[in-house]
Amino acid sequence: MDTTNTTETPDANGIAVEGQATEGQTAVAVAAANTTRYPVAPGYRLNVRSGPSTQYPIVRSLPLGATVAIFCQKYGESVTGPYGTTRVWDGIGPGEYVSDSYVRTGSDGFVAPRCA
Repeated sequence: MDTTNTTETPDANGIAVEGQATEGQTAVAVAAANTTRYPVAPGYRLNVRSGPSTQYPIVRSLPLGATVAIFCQKYGESVTGPYGTTRVWDGIGPGEYVSDSYVRTGSDGFVAPRCA
């Protein structure tokens, strides 16, 4: 059963807009609010890709000084960055991946569940 809740979410201009959210969307929003955020390496505008490889299209770029919430992780292309060389890619949103070699997690391994 998918229930709905009235929510206020910011629009592109940061103005609260009232709307309907499904139970699943509400759960995702709560999980996002309670997730640890990790800093992207200083001085980098990190490309976010649609899959765990530089062969996937760029869907957006993160600004300087960005932090990311890592919802899941999976192995992909090996990438060398400021935090070493790794095959671990961080899932930061639906269809959004960044190489863990550019994110300071404090670990060489997984810090989140594996992506499906």
